[in-house]
This record gives sequence, structure tokens and C-alpha cells, in this order.
Amino acid sequence: MSTPTTDDAAWAATARTALAETDARLARRFDAGRPADRLVAMRARAVDRWVRAAWQRCIPEDAPLALFAVGGYGRGELFPHSDIDLLVLAEPDAQRHFEPALARLFALLWDAGLQASHAVRSSAQCTEAAADQTVLTALIEARALQADARQVAALAEAIAPTKVWPAHAYFQAKCEEQRQRHARFGDTSDNLEPNLKDGPGGLRDLHLLGWLALRSFGVHALDRLIELGRLGWDEAAALERERRALCQLRYGLHLVAGRREERLRFDYQKALAARMGYRDDGQALAVEQMMQGFYRSAAVVRRIGDRLLQRFEEHFAGTLTVTPIDSHFERRGGYLAARQPGWLEQDAAHVFALFAAWASDPDMRGLHSQTARELAQALPQIPAYTQAPQALRDAFMALLRGPQPVRTLERMARAGVLGRWIPAFQQVSGRMQFDLFHVFTVDQHTLAVLRNLESFASGQADPRFSTAHQVWPSLRKPELLLLAGLFHDIGKGRGGDHSELGAQDARAFCQAHGLSEADTDLVEWLVRNHLLMSLTAQKQDITDPEVIQRFARAVADRQRLDHLYLLTCADIAGTSPKLWNSWKDRLLADLHAATRLALRRGLGQPVAVAERVAENRAAARALLLAEGYEERVIEALFARMPEENFLRSRPDQIAWQATALHAAPAGSNVVAARAMPGRDGRDGLDVLVHMPDRDGLFAAIVITLDRLGMSVLQARALDGPNGTIFDTFHVLPAEQRQAPEPALLAATLARALEGDLEQLRPARRSQPTHLRHFRVPTQLEFTDLPGGTRIDLICTDRSGLLADVAHVLRAQGLRVHDARIATFGERAEDLLLVSDSNNQPLSPARRDALRAALLAVLDGDRR
Repeated sequence: MSTPTTDDAAWAATARTALAETDARLARRFDAGRPADRLVAMRARAVDRWVRAAWQRCIPEDAPLALFAVGGYGRGELFPHSDIDLLVLAEPDAQRHFEPALARLFALLWDAGLQASHAVRSSAQCTEAAADQTVLTALIEARALQADARQVAALAEAIAPTKVWPAHAYFQAKCEEQRQRHARFGDTSDNLEPNLKDGPGGLRDLHLLGWLALRSFGVHALDRLIELGRLGWDEAAALERERRALCQLRYGLHLVAGRREERLRFDYQKALAARMGYRDDGQALAVEQMMQGFYRSAAVVRRIGDRLLQRFEEHFAGTLTVTPIDSHFERRGGYLAARQPGWLEQDAAHVFALFAAWASDPDMRGLHSQTARELAQALPQIPAYTQAPQALRDAFMALLRGPQPVRTLERMARAGVLGRWIPAFQQVSGRMQFDLFHVFTVDQHTLAVLRNLESFASGQADPRFSTAHQVWPSLRKPELLLLAGLFHDIGKGRGGDHSELGAQDARAFCQAHGLSEADTDLVEWLVRNHLLMSLTAQKQDITDPEVIQRFARAVADRQRLDHLYLLTCADIAGTSPKLWNSWKDRLLADLHAATRLALRRGLGQPVAVAERVAENRAAARALLLAEGYEERVIEALFARMPEENFLRSRPDQIAWQATALHAAPAGSNVVAARAMPGRDGRDGLDVLVHMPDRDGLFAAIVITLDRLGMSVLQARALDGPNGTIFDTFHVLPAEQRQAPEPALLAATLARALEGDLEQLRPARRSQPTHLRHFRVPTQLEFTDLPGGTRIDLICTDRSGLLADVAHVLRAQGLRVHDARIATFGERAEDLLLVSDSNNQPLSPARRDALRAALLAVLDGDRR
């Protein structure tokens, strides 16, 4: 029996040093451009030598034990910080007898720096453990490190399909496992911080294909499926190419992270891109180039992987049911297939005919794998639209005007057809933008926008969009809006204004496809101005009749307005799941409604302020009368409000404010909150504060709201009668799942405002570490206006930003009249209207003092 010796520690130290030298040598080779798939094999062989040496040191030569590498180590792949999985095959008596020796072995490996996960099992125990398909998956890749032929055969017999997990059952289990795994990542690889190993299109998907090939056909390499007729040589070559690319990224990620890391986090992306030799150029940052390469690799793995899984499915299904559709197409097991091999490659028009046939049957499961492969082979035959005959251009427009146009565009994009037809789309395929605002690649964002537009066409109300489904029927030619959505971001990554570049592309496309000049003008205008409505709603005061009049002049007609409104809703909602909320929905719906009214009145007849005030007052009065309030009570409540409130607030807000005033005893403070009508608190709250004015009151309100976990989206500070304030806020919970009850928020805010306001200080909290990778240079601009000075502030967004700014304004003795808060990922763009205590613009000296104080907070090390 082997027992620990005094020189085990020395041996382990020698092994640790040697392995570290091996890792350093391999890292240098990686930096010199050596393929990572060779380096992982070299590292596995180096580890093999030390594991075998440790085994021989601890285990007698004649011991009835066998040692296997399993999992990724069994596959012969060890990345810089991968652990090693080991199986000791031994019958129960041998396990008990050699337990001390095995304990010594595993301790020695750990002391040598090898993080070994191990299992000691008999053949029967292997069969029992393999009832868990994840255990079986590790065991089927077992590689003998110290075993004879009999022991190798015993392990193979223990996990044979006749004993555990027949091939078909294993296939079904692994497909379900993949589905659940993909769901954890939103079923997309186009995330800002994708997982190289487990994410969709990652290395795990390639491993899955290998496991299924081994279990189903007994082959240890995917290229062996070629001779079995299950995989094309071109498909095998593509999978191997992308496997190497993914290996290169994963190897480099381990080196940059200095630990086992599978997620391409912001912390590592720039460093990894630099280490892999990417360099910034005029078209894209180095990190964006690297990430585009990953996204394209993942897309290929998914596309070919889906085909191969379908072939496995057909293998187990046996004879397929084939149903002719017409002379060119048929159904094979529920999939669309071209009847004649090679037909797709004969004419690019056949490719468009394929997508038309697919769109005509919504129950089709997809393309048959053979047809999907032939479609990939036919891609080089598809010309860019600029080189295509008119008949082919007409065929494309027929797809846009036919059934399921958005689904068709998605399918064409994923198959690579759309990129061939519109080369500019290929340029943005897989193109990420290194910021927190755009959480999808440009092409995936574009497809998300198109899906949002498609949802408007359903005619069904969507709780996310209050009026979009009502506006959609006004569109004369919906395909024009789809074209605008397709081209709105296509100019990104080429330098210059992407809206202008996209507009030029859109015009050229529309003219080439025979659209009328009027239709072409509309699409071009929408692409060029697709940000106009968003910026107007979020950065200007849309209660101001002059703002509405300027926007109406820019839009000019109802057709443009309706198209732009729908495109803006779809664009914002398709940028990030967190970006769209009921506040933006209401802003855009209000801007659309107000502009539509302005256009109806005529651009030569702008709405006067007095008329707007009278309209809102009358509408609010009607709401209160419907609630049973008497005229004299309503007038008394209105008298407690500033006149400007009837200009700046919606009728439903005014009516709610009146009920809040009515519920409080005369002369008492009023602090009230409500969820937006038809919503819950997670979609935002309206907050009203009406009380005697005090120095620092606005800052105290904002600081308290911040401490309550609420982000202020808009604040308006008005002077009420008799020295009071009439401040209104729209706030959104920073954490959607932790929205407070409106009554509780109001009560907490009221208590805070009754105390010593000077004691209220902004909360000190740590900020997300990833923000350090997205620093936005602080910009401050001051503009004098009647009654105050407007501050345009651009800086890095963070929790408590407005609370800090308000605290500075309080310290400077300034009054706040209006605040509009807009965030775009890591970028905050805030507008504040402030004045001195006499409601006058700031003097040059006070501007300089305010600038210095704000910069000290925004750019300092306070947090």
C-alpha cells in the first residue's frame, strides 16, 4: 500500500512549477498567433504526463484500478484555467482497499495546482450514475490515462445504449437540455456579454453535435458523418472553422481574466481584442470587430447545428411523410423542401420563390435540412439588388407585400440572403456598439424593430403601446414603413451620420425597386429623421405650444407623422428591453396627438398659450364633474393651482391633483402619488408636492425619492399661490420588482419633508463596476432664457445622479423650475431650468461657481 512520503510536497512543487512554465510558454505561443485548438491539446498532454506520474507515485502497478480523463479533459481539450475531470474505475472491494492511496493521489494533484474533480466508481456504479444524462455525457468522452483494454471495454459496456440512455432517448434529452440552456440567454447569442461556452452558438452547441454523433452513430468526429451522408463537406468545414475561432476567443479570455471565465464581460472585451491583435480603424473599434467575429461564428454554428439536429431527428423517425406542394416544392416531415436537388442554385429567382412558398404556409416547421444546405450553397448566385434584373427586384417587393413579410425578412437575414441582396445589411450583421444603450447587434436590433412594427399590424391592443395599433390602419402602404425600419440603422459603422447615410441607401433601394417618387421620398425622410420624434419628446417640453408647432412644421403632414410615430415606438422598444416604459409611451402618444391636432388646425394657425390653458382646464373640469364634484368646489381647487399648471399638465393629471388637494385639509401640506392610469407602480408614478416654500425643498424631494429607490424622469417646480410650491414629478422604480405602493411612498416623502431638510444628503452607494468601461466626458452648457438659465448636462449616468445635482443646486442657493431627465445606456442627457432667488438668469460669476461645483461632483471621486 502506498503511503504519503516526505517528498510529496517537493514533487508537487516541482509539478506546479513545470505546469506554470508550460502555461506561460503556451500563452506566449497564443500571443504569437498559434491556433488555440492546438494549444488546448498541448496543455492536455502536458497535464496527462503529470497525472500519470502522480498515479504511478501513489498507486501500485498491479492495483486493479483504472484511471480515465472524462468531460472536456477526456476530449483532450484543456484551456488555461479549465479544471480536470477524472474517473477511477474500481470494484467496491478495491475502492475500500485503495482508499488511502486514492486520497493521497487527489491531494497530490491539488497540491500540484491541478483542480481535479474526481469520481471513484465500479462498472455497475457507472451504469447507475449514467442515469443522469449529464454524467453519461462526461463518461462517453472517457479517455484512458492508466487502463488496459479490458478496463476500457468494461467502461464502454457499462454505459452502452443497451444499458442506459438509448440513442433516441439521449437525443431527445440533449435537445431539451439545449433548449433550456438557450432560454437562459434569451435564445440569442447577440448579447452584450455573451457566454462563449454555454450561450447559443457557443462551444457547447458544437460539443452537443459531437456527443450525438458518438451516441447515435459511434463516430468520434463530426467529419466522419460526411461518409455516412449526414453532413456535407462544406458544413463540416464551416463548423471546424468556427470551432477554431471560438477556441481562440475562449483561450484568450482565460488568459485575460486570469481565471476560468466563459462570459465575454465588458471587463475583458477591450483587453482581449488588443491581445488578439485587433486595432481600431475608421469603421469600428477593435472590440467591435472582435465581437462581430464572434456573433458571426455563433450564427453559423446555430444555422448548421439546426440542420444537423434535424437530420438526427429524421434518422430516428425513419421514413418521412412526403407531400407535394407544387411542381417545385414539397413537405418532408413538416419541413419545406425543394423537390429537385440543385434547383435553388439554377436561378436566384428560385431562392425568392422558396421564401414565398415558406411564407404562404404558417404551419411549416422550417426548411428541410437538405434544402437549407442547398440554399447556403446558392448564396453566391444571389446578386446585390443593384446588379439584379427588374424581375428579381419585383420578386423581393412581392415578399414585402405578401404574407408574413417580417418573418420572411428574418428568415432571409438568418440564411444570409438579405445580406447578399443588400450588401449594406451584411456590413451591419453582427456589428455591436460598445455601449450600454444598444444591447443587440445592429442587425438583430433591426429585426426587433421590424417585429415590433409587425405587432402593430395585428389590430390587438398591446399593453406596451397605448395607441400604436390604432394608428397602424392609417398607413396606406405598410411595406414603406417596413423598408424604413430595415434601413434606419443600416448606415452605422461607416463613419458620418448614420441617418444621412441610411437615407441615401434607402433612396437608392426604393428607386431601384420601382417605387414612386412620393413613396421613395417618404421612406428616405423617415430614415433621415428617425430620431427626431424621440429627441423632441425626451429632450423638449412637449406641453409648450411652440415646441409642438416646430415639430409639426418639421413633419409637415399626417402621413409622415403616423409613420414616424410607429417607427419611433418600434425603434426605442427594440433597442433594449429596459429602455421602453409607459413614460416614453405616454410622451410619444401625447406628442403624436398634439401634432396631429396642430396639423389639422393648419401650420399657419398655431395654438395660443391661453387657448391651451382653457382647453386643459375645461377637460379637467369635465373629469371632476363626472366624479361628482360641484362647480364651486372645482373652482376653489383650481384656484390653489398655479396658472402654468394648466398649460404643463394633462387633464387627467390636473383632475388627480385636484382630488389630492380636496382630500387634504385646507392649508395643510399635500404630498400625493399615483400609478399611471391603467398601470401599476412598476411603470412609474406621478408625485405631487404642494406646501410652503423653503430653501432646499426641491433638493430634499429629489434626494428622498432617490433614497426610496425612485429615478426621476421629469420634474417640474412651479410657484403656487401664497408662497407655496406646486412641484410635480414622474418617477420610475430603479428596480422594477421593488416598486413601492403610491400611498406608502407619499407618506414616507411627507415625513421626510417635515423634518430638517439640511440633514438630507444624497445616498452614498457603490456603482456598477462595468460603468468604468463606459465613461462619458462631462459636458455643461448654459443658456439664458426669460426667467432663468437652462443647463444642458451630458455625463455618465449612475444611480443618484439627479440627487447629487440637486444637492449642488441647493448649496449654490439656486431655484429649480424644470428638469427633464433622459438616459441612453451609460449616457445621461439632462435639461434643468434654474434661476437665482429672484427668478432671474444666473450671472457670469454664479455660472462659473456652479460649473466648478457640478464638475467636482460629477467627475470627482465622491463614489
